[in-house]
Parts: sequence; C-alpha cells; structure tokens
Amino acid sequence: MVRCKIQLLFVLLTATISYGQPSFINWENAHVHPMAITPNGQTLLVTNTADNRLEVFDITSGRPVAVGVVPVGLDPVSVRARTDFEVWVVNHISDTISVVDLLSLNVVATIQTDDEPADVVFAGSPLRAFVSCSSTNTILVIDPNDPNAPIVDQASLPDGIGNGVTIRMQVAGEEPRAMAVSADGLTVYVAMFESGNESTILGGGDLSGGTVFLPNVVNDPLGPYFDASLPPALGTNPPNPPPNDGTNFLPPIEPTLPAPPRVGLIVKRNAAGQWMDDNAHDWTDVVSGPNALASGRPVGWTLDDHDVGVLDTTTLGLRYVGGMTNICMALAVHPTSGRVAVVGTDATNDIRFEPVLNGRFLRVNWSSFDPVGPANKSVMDLNAHLTYPTTVPFVPLPPDQRVRAIGDPRGIVYNTDGTRGYVTGMGSNNVIAINADGTRAFDRPIPVGEGPTGLAIDESGTRLFVLNKFAGTISTIDTLTDTELLPRVSFYDPTPTSITTGRKHLYNTHETSGLGHTSCGSCHVDARLDRLAWDLGNPTGSMKTFNQNCNGLPGAVCNDWHPMKGPMTTQTLQDIIGHEPHHWRGDKDGLEEFNGAFTDLLGDDEMLTPAEMQEFEDFLATIHFPPNPFRNKNNTLPTNLPLPGHYSSGRFFPDGGLAPGDPLPPGDAVSGLALHRRPGMDGALACVTCHTLPTGMGMDGVFVGTTFVPLPLGPLGEHHLMIVSSDGSTNRAIKVPHLRNMYDKVGFETTQLRSLTGFGFLHDGSVDSISRFVSLPAFSLDNDQDVADLVAFMLAFSGSDLPQGNSPIEPPGPPSLDTHAAVG
Repeated sequence: MVRCKIQLLFVLLTATISYGQPSFINWENAHVHPMAITPNGQTLLVTNTADNRLEVFDITSGRPVAVGVVPVGLDPVSVRARTDFEVWVVNHISDTISVVDLLSLNVVATIQTDDEPADVVFAGSPLRAFVSCSSTNTILVIDPNDPNAPIVDQASLPDGIGNGVTIRMQVAGEEPRAMAVSADGLTVYVAMFESGNESTILGGGDLSGGTVFLPNVVNDPLGPYFDASLPPALGTNPPNPPPNDGTNFLPPIEPTLPAPPRVGLIVKRNAAGQWMDDNAHDWTDVVSGPNALASGRPVGWTLDDHDVGVLDTTTLGLRYVGGMTNICMALAVHPTSGRVAVVGTDATNDIRFEPVLNGRFLRVNWSSFDPVGPANKSVMDLNAHLTYPTTVPFVPLPPDQRVRAIGDPRGIVYNTDGTRGYVTGMGSNNVIAINADGTRAFDRPIPVGEGPTGLAIDESGTRLFVLNKFAGTISTIDTLTDTELLPRVSFYDPTPTSITTGRKHLYNTHETSGLGHTSCGSCHVDARLDRLAWDLGNPTGSMKTFNQNCNGLPGAVCNDWHPMKGPMTTQTLQDIIGHEPHHWRGDKDGLEEFNGAFTDLLGDDEMLTPAEMQEFEDFLATIHFPPNPFRNKNNTLPTNLPLPGHYSSGRFFPDGGLAPGDPLPPGDAVSGLALHRRPGMDGALACVTCHTLPTGMGMDGVFVGTTFVPLPLGPLGEHHLMIVSSDGSTNRAIKVPHLRNMYDKVGFETTQLRSLTGFGFLHDGSVDSISRFVSLPAFSLDNDQDVADLVAFMLAFSGSDLPQGNSPIEPPGPPSLDTHAAVG
C-alpha cells in the first residue's frame, strides 16, 4: 500500500509540474451511488470525492457521528457494503475499486477496472460483483474471492460464462452508470446515463463541398413538405427550413431579415415508430423506410433507445428497456412490487426555436417498469404542478413558486415497505417524497444543503441521510415529520472557493430558471454533453455583424450571423475559458454574451450580475479533461489500437478497400499524428493548420512573414481564436472545434442498421462517425489503414504531449487543460 501511495503521489506531482496545474484538479465528475449503510444498519458510508476519501460514520444514535476516514483512489463516486465490514469504493479517475476493511479503516485490496467505473453491486449465486464502466460501455463481472483475475471478453467465452476470470460484458448503451439489484438477488439493472431520447438529425445544410455527409434530405422532393403543384425550386419547394406551425413560423420571421440559411432538421420517433418533426410531418419514409438512402441511412435503420439494461446473473444474458427518459441519473427497485424506478431528465430538443422552448425545454421524470413485462411502463413528471405555458413571450413563475420544483435528480431510495420513496434534486437543493406510483407524497420539497446527490435510509425507516455534494455536508431527515434535523454534519472538503462560489451558476435550478427545474447544467450535464442537438434559432432575432478573426487573415470574408442558425449539438464546457470566442459559430465574444440565455432560454426574470458572471467564469476555468483512456500509461500514443465499433465508410471500395460497414483494422495513432501534420491533406493545407495541437482548436495568431503575431483580443480581453469561413454547410462562419472529446461522441452509425445515438460530428451532428469524417473527399488519404490511423489518433487526441508547430502550415496552438494518462 505504501508503494502504491508513493507512485500515485509521484504521478500527481508530475502532472502538476508538466501542465502547470494547481494541486486541486477539478474533473467535475458526477456522483452515482455515493452513500450506503452497512447491512447491520450501524455504519453510514460516504464518498468524499473532493478529498479522495471514504468517510465513515456511526449512525446508531440516529445522527451521523464521525468514526474515521480512509484514503482511496481518485474521484470516488460510488460506495457499497458487501458485508458489515467489507466496503467497495468505486474510483472514477483511478479506474479502480478500493476494498476497505472497516475494522482497521484501511484499503486491503485494489481492483483494476475498465475506464471510468461508475457503480458496483453484489448479486447472483454464487455472489459476484457487477461493475459498470461508463467510458467503455462495459460491465465487469468479478469474483470477490479472486478480484484481480484476468479480464476476458464475454464474446470469447464458449457459453458467455467462465470461471477464474473477470468477464467483460459489452453494453449496447451509452454511459452505463447507476445499478440496482432485484429483491431475490438474481437480476442486476444498469441505467444508461446518456441513453438518448429517440431523436436524430436530417441533413439539410449541404453545399456539396465534400465536407459534409448526410444528404440534404430536407430539400428532397421525397420529404413531406414537397408540393407537386408548385414549380420545383431548391430551397423553396420543399421549404428549408420548413415551418413549425402549420404553414407558418412561430414566432413569425422578422420581415427585415434576409432568407435564413438551409439547415438540418431534428426528428423524433413517436410511440407508433414514426419519425416526426415538430410540425407533425412524417419523415419515416426517408429515415427508416424504403427511401432511407435519401437521408444517408440504410433501409431499416433504427436508433436504439436503451434506458436500462436487465442482466440475468445466472446466464449473464442482457436485455434492454427503453422509452423512458434521456439522461438516466439514478435507479432503485421497489421493495415489494419489484418494479424498477428511474429518475432523470428528458429533453424536448425536437421542438424548434428559442422563444418556443424558453423555460420549458426539459422535463424531470420518474419512470418505472415491470421487469417481467417491461412494456408495462409508467413515465411521470416529478414536477406535475408545472403547466409549461406555451405563450410567447414566456412568463416566469414567482420565486416562491419555483421552490416547489425539483431539478437535476441524482438519487432515489425507498423505505423498507415501499410506501415512501425519496428523490434528491442536485440542482434544486432539496429532496422530494414520493408515493409508490411516483406521485409526490406532499407538495413542498424538503430543503437540504447545496448539491444533494446520495441517499440512504436506515432500517427503521425513520432516518433519511442525504449527501450534499457541493456543500460537503450530510443532512439527516426525520421521515416521521419529513423535516431536517439540524445541524448538518460537515466533513473536510478541499474544494477551492472559485469552484464552490461559481458552481451554482451552472447547476442551481431555482436561481437560474423561470419554473425552477432547469439550469445550464440541464443540457451541459456535469459541464459536459447531453448528446443531443438543439435548434435554438430565433425567427424574431436580428443579424449579427461578423466581428471575429476570419481564417486568421486580414481582409478574409466570413458571413454575418443569421439568427436562424439551425440545429447545433451541445458542446462541453470543459476548458472553454481562454479559448474564446464561444459557440459553434464563434458568435459569442466571451461567456458574458451567454448571459441572455438565463432569461431567453432558461426563462429567468433576470440575468447574472457582472460579479456573478465572473464567478461562473472562474468556476468553468477550473474544469479539466480526464485522463485519455486510449493513451498508453506513459501518455504516449498507441501504435496498435483495436477499433471495435468503428467501421469503414467504403471510400476505397471496391478498388481493394473495405466495403461500407466493414470493421476497421487496428490503428496506429503515431501514424495518425503524422497524417494530421502532413501538408496537402486538405488542399494545400494540413489538418493541423486549422486543428492546432494540443487542443485541435484554431490558431490564436497569424504569421506575418516569419513572425507569429497574436490575434486581436476580444472586447473584454478574451483570448480569441481563429474562425473559418465554411465547414461545408450554409453556416459560413464556424469556430474551429477542439478534438479532445471525440471518443465521447461516437455511436451514430449509418453504415449499420442500428445506432446508439442520433447525432455525431460537425456542428449539427450530421457526420455520423470519425471514420466517415476523415474519409470525406476533401481529405487526401490513400487507403483504409490511413483512415484507421487517423481514427486512432482522434480517439487518443487529448492528453497534450504533442509536438508544437511554428510555421504557417503548422502554427502553434493554445494550451490544454487535460490530464496525463497515468494520473490515478
């Protein structure tokens, strides 16, 4: 143990020195199951994520009394007790599980896992541990008596079950995290954090420049808006964008605006299996039907909606239940009915335009299903008191009414007989009580500390313990009176003030939204993604004059920005400060220009003050990218990286190349880096000319002769980067996007019949895969191995330690807040 701790300290110090980072690194990772009680009911276990410790409390008095702390791995997010004295702690950054002995308060074993483990449960006969690994979409099946047995893929075992090994099960879902076990211990349930909501993108912005993929089906006469009685004219028949209110736009388009650009369109599958837009027009024929090729998809294409995986612990068979919600945050099994309950959020991203969505773009849901008959589902709004008025402009609720809402639900627990359940609202700083059917037990929530996540209820059912993540405290609730017993119990939290002060502006739903249930974190979940695209254009808006650095060249022309911008995927907030301008189009000088979103999208009645906006910016400036799972542990690039789930686009077929949909061979990321830097990859340029190292963002200066001259700063001193005049679509001013989270955006596939997500790459998600993007005709590749090598490099991009250029073809790029692969 001493040697392990010394190695960990060395890695952390090395990372700090190499990247100039402060000693506290904020990855802003989410709690999954951060609180538990031992089987004897005497000990409360709490993950102290900020301090990388397990906090242990005696609760025999009905209040938590500190017993001790145990150092564990980096970013512990879940804890479970296997026995009264053996505890497993899941370390998200370390990719480990710390096995803790409560008698000695020591870690007695460390179990290696796949990347970014999220939760662990114990189930089956014989008893085994089941570990969800969110980044790799896997579940590990571990023998607790041989926890570090070799990991073997389930597909390689003759019957899918093996002894003397840890079995790796592949999950057909994005980000498996929270887990639960049936009452008989024979079934494990796992929630997909980014399960999707059955929406996808139709191409509509193609300029046929070779840098977009999905065909422009919005303008195709095969679509539902074509009027055969009118003379055909591209862009007018059928219309693009099509209306969203019968034959009209709601709100009406400002008559002084120029014609809006052609853009893509979001459609969503309904309960009847039809792909519908927000104007009740049916696109099924060109999405999955006989004419699916018109949208770039194979006939019969489908989008998996796997919210919860149901795992048989005897056969290790895995099936799925969907149709409930988009972000599945927590789940629990009802103790008497056996129904599985899921809490999370569901987006209405299929509805267009910011004024229409203002204040009402999301629901906070409780869903449940019967495992025996999963079609027997129930979906309920946990904010049933909200009516989501459709009036334009939106009218917010008074503040005293917003406190009734719950936002960002992160935990759910039932009492022993199932008559009462409880749900935490991490964004609303409260707990609500629910009945067995998901309805609220009483109208007003119970206020607790800031950022409540974990829940645990004692055996008597009279004490409910709540972990307040952001406050570093534990609340105790008397369930007989449904009131909090004060004072709260604190534990050591080393989180810097810049984080604790500014974090609320991302998450607090009562302070930042008009109905009390949404926040910036509703879409930028945990400062990351919701894996969706949104059309937040505004038909009543005005043109914005282009004021950025077009192509980094004086006199270069980029178009002014039209307010009807079309669908754009949610971007991560990791490491955005100092890399302005913001947004896909680069139309926001700095974070301050997003202040209007608090009133115009969240529906609040006021924006942040300048001081609050600075707090928000200081908080966002702390968020790092985690260690890259595709790098070697010494942070070098892999030279033989297997690429499961990545397929050929067929660019070199049939001339000796792979057919569309064939699996790619392993890739050499070192060769991929060389290709990224090779002149002539994109016309006369290299990929790195625009996607500079180490972030992939545009350059922050321009060469004048042999001298690199920084680009002008923004109006508030922002560090502005280059904007390009086209990405192949009708949006003619686009910020060069970074490339550090490409592995988090895979899963949209049109070479396959099934996809895990409906949005991929480019600003609107219309390029389905990395291999598709690098195979587009604009790029000069020679064969499928080049494609595989570039895919490998894109997957391994984050982590810095990449060569810095100093020439017009390979300019230097801005620095990156990322993490060495060995950290943890």
